Amino acid sequence: METERALVIDRCLGSVIGAAVGDALGAGYEFTNPDDDDQIEMRGGGVFDWAPGEWTDDTQMSLGVLKALASDDPSPASVAANFIEWYESLPPDIGTQTRQVLGSTSNPEELHVMASAFLDANPGAAGNGALMRTSPVCLIDLEDRHKIADYATEIASLTHAHKDSINACILWSLAIQEAVHSSSSETDFDWIGTVRNGLDYLDQNGKKRWEKLLDATEIENPKTFNPNGWVVTAFQAALSVIQQTPINDDPSRHFKETLVNAVKIGDDTDTVASIAGAFLGARWGVTVIPLEWRKKIHGYRLYGFEIFASTELEDLVKLAIE
Repeated sequence: METERALVIDRCLGSVIGAAVGDALGAGYEFTNPDDDDQIEMRGGGVFDWAPGEWTDDTQMSLGVLKALASDDPSPASVAANFIEWYESLPPDIGTQTRQVLGSTSNPEELHVMASAFLDANPGAAGNGALMRTSPVCLIDLEDRHKIADYATEIASLTHAHKDSINACILWSLAIQEAVHSSSSETDFDWIGTVRNGLDYLDQNGKKRWEKLLDATEIENPKTFNPNGWVVTAFQAALSVIQQTPINDDPSRHFKETLVNAVKIGDDTDTVASIAGAFLGARWGVTVIPLEWRKKIHGYRLYGFEIFASTELEDLVKLAIE
């Protein structure tokens, strides 16, 4: 039992750290389209002149979820309060939809109402800003998939109330949870099948829609899913690149090569790599993530306040699952 518990903790850490690593790796390439022969490195730079290894708003918002889960109050209102506090710290990097919703109220209890109002005014608004912060969501209860699906819905709906955004977050959160508990061999893990196992938690229309969207990830080149600011193509880009990067009996190599390939898809490179890193880390565990990447990642929870690194992320994950 202790061995099983240690493995679960390793994989939970892997999901959160994996997402942050993907975020920091892709940060310097955001809104570009790297060539296949480009050397992808955790170099920083990019639109917001990130330091090498610095994470973006993807991880900053994930920390808002993780901080609530590590506290005595993991409620959606507590997460909303963390999001608003982060917004009020004036981060330079924040998505348009997220900015408008968080800027519409200072009351955490009203945030989901503001997100619904934004959707009413912008019916097609389904950005990837909720999916990018899913790595800690399953920590609400690692055994209860219904509870995870409900929590994913609530946390997504704080800023992104579109059905596509909500369903993407449900599927990815449940896939992470299943990966954490997987007992399959290194070469037998079914990435797309694991995501499909979450389809029953969607309504009938959502299930039919996502069945087709998942089918496309098996046959299309990952670069097909560019641009990927839309939650659906961001999801498909991350899943297709995981599925189509060979494992070669080496999880560490699979993790690294998949994230490099995710960045090479182009466009919203930090977010696609972060989404992929969460699922990869949940399956392979934190120990497979290249140590040089783990040592390099850092960034803010609140912009301009204390700097966090991988150690602080790990501490929060452990508190969340105690």
